[in-house]
Amino acid sequence: MAHFSRQFALCFLLFIILAYTAQAFTGTYGVNYGRLADNIPKPESVVTLLKAAKIKNVRIYDAEPTVLKAFSNSGIEISVCIPNEILADMSVYEDKAMAWVKDNVQPYLPDTHIRGISVGNEILGRGDASTSEVLLGAVKNVYSALDRLDLTNLIKVSTPHSEGVFANSYPPSSCVFKEDVIQYMKPLLQFFSQIDSPFYINAYPFLAYISDPQHIDLNYALFEKNPGIVDPKNNLHYDNMFEAQVDAAYAALAAAGFENMEVIVSETGWASQGDPNEIGASLKNAKTYNKNLRKRLLKNKGTPLRPKIPVKAYVFALFNENSKPGPTSERNFGLFKADGSIAYDIGFTGLKPSSASRSCSMVLALCVSMLLLVLTA
Repeated sequence: MAHFSRQFALCFLLFIILAYTAQAFTGTYGVNYGRLADNIPKPESVVTLLKAAKIKNVRIYDAEPTVLKAFSNSGIEISVCIPNEILADMSVYEDKAMAWVKDNVQPYLPDTHIRGISVGNEILGRGDASTSEVLLGAVKNVYSALDRLDLTNLIKVSTPHSEGVFANSYPPSSCVFKEDVIQYMKPLLQFFSQIDSPFYINAYPFLAYISDPQHIDLNYALFEKNPGIVDPKNNLHYDNMFEAQVDAAYAALAAAGFENMEVIVSETGWASQGDPNEIGASLKNAKTYNKNLRKRLLKNKGTPLRPKIPVKAYVFALFNENSKPGPTSERNFGLFKADGSIAYDIGFTGLKPSSASRSCSMVLALCVSMLLLVLTA
């Protein structure tokens, strides 16, 4: 009996440890909640929208108090971001990192489920040595602050990368980091492997397609039926570019000596509108990509190279953001319009019905009225 009690106690203790170990991602599907717009819903309404859509993972690009307060007691896992411009100070002064965590994270716990901190965004691969040099120091100081506050079991530290960190990505198995990136990337990966943090990559088949539409099959980029490609080095078959991009990241990690590190897609999406030279940016293609991506992620399966590791991704983005600079596409990645209605139907419901669903409702109401008139005549 005593032996059974000890076993039970150990199992219970293991359950408690696992329950309170930092899990920056629940399930496989998340969304990026950007707010560079002057016409999107208030954070409280956004929480209602996300809960209705059953979206459990959200990334924001800052640590805005009104957003963090609105997410209180929502059950939604949220990842916050430290702006690029303050990383230099944070890399040198540990007290700066501690002050940021105390001001922007600790006050909202535990009611707001902050589960991740992104230290900057797409720092490496830009060719800017000054910002690349400060990233690791900032990451270490943020982690140290969390450790001193006993929060490392709750919150993961990471940093997302663009495809610009890779020297090549085709075929996927040949992918390696750029020579001017690896000197910064390798020590960063070493630290992340010590603290069990994943590798975050912003993977956009949309950007790859518009850069070379003559040589890339649109159906391959959209998860639609196509012959796919075969990687000549390992004979793995890919029927969509998204999985090829994820496996390219895995290959680069393996080549750098970090074969066991998990890859999570921090951004992916498709623009519903673009400039004339942004071939492929359309409502139809955005709907197709995001609908097929969602179906793919909900299958909870891996990639050809890592079949046992379910792919996880944050879609970019929740809303069309009318204040974003750059080409037209930058303002048209939203799953939802600024008024909270769906931009296109991929299975979500908006805060208000779309014009299409309103028209359908009106037609249905008219048909019902006519039927009642016939029955009562």
